[in-house]
Amino acid sequence: MDASLVTILLIAVVAVIVLSVFFSFFPFMLWISALASGVRISIITLVAMRLRRVTPSRIVNPMIKATKAGLGLNINQLESHYLAGGNVDRVVNALIAAQRADIPLEFTRAAAIDLAGRDVLQAVQMSVNPRVIETPTVAAVAKDGIEVKVKARVTVRANIDRLVGGAGEETIIARVGEGIVTTVGSSGSHKDVLENPDSISRTVLSKGLDAGTAFEILSIDIADVDVGKNIGAYLQTEQAEADKRIAQAKAEERRAMAVAQEQEMKARVVEMKALVVESESQVPLAMAEALRGGQLGVMDYMNLKNIEADTQMRGSLGKTSDAEGPDAPKSGK
Repeated sequence: MDASLVTILLIAVVAVIVLSVFFSFFPFMLWISALASGVRISIITLVAMRLRRVTPSRIVNPMIKATKAGLGLNINQLESHYLAGGNVDRVVNALIAAQRADIPLEFTRAAAIDLAGRDVLQAVQMSVNPRVIETPTVAAVAKDGIEVKVKARVTVRANIDRLVGGAGEETIIARVGEGIVTTVGSSGSHKDVLENPDSISRTVLSKGLDAGTAFEILSIDIADVDVGKNIGAYLQTEQAEADKRIAQAKAEERRAMAVAQEQEMKARVVEMKALVVESESQVPLAMAEALRGGQLGVMDYMNLKNIEADTQMRGSLGKTSDAEGPDAPKSGK
């Protein structure tokens, strides 16, 4: 292989490398596509996007769609939204959809909605085609104590003016559930709810539940109404059981107090007996003192002993008669 052929190959390789670097840094084909679509943008602007770490295709392609749709946007608006972390393609698609549906939506509003973390294209589509939100089963109790289980379908439409700072679907579901519980709870009987389920829809709609949310409630339809447990009877049973436990506890408390009082009385009886025994032990001492002092004579003492003996004999005879019973034969004199 001669030197001239090697030189040609080297030049070709260098040329390919240079062209690859040139076309990667200078989006020439993208510039041609923009010019063919009627988007006036200079190659210097595309190179400056590269220097600002902006992908030119992320700006130019949405700009082509916006120009074809007649939105009247400029490159600086799209690039600033991209640098702020927004989704330029989604914002442009939302603006096109809003224009086709005759929904007033400006770029600044759409960009703010996108930067707020909401899907602006989905919001525009929901404004055109309302969405149905199905609530979970809501259990409420009527005044007669019967539980009523209600499931509702809420038809909502996105309110673009309140998408920034407005509450989401969870708030709608919570407010509708609150309205269902209030309506059923104010009904005199669960039969009224079963006969007129549309009363729930009317009452809930009249409360303006979509205030402060990103949606506008179009209708609330009751999908299902079921009868649940008899909560009133259950609560009465639980109350009766609680009253029973309280009465048992109070009875046990009174029994314990009675037992304690009985033990106290027994202790007092023993104490009184001890005092009696102590007093009886003083009698012989007092009699001895009286004999020594002359206040009691010997005959008086003997009479006292005779009386005591007679009393003991009579007591013994009485106990014997009680033991033999009333049918025992009486002995003659």
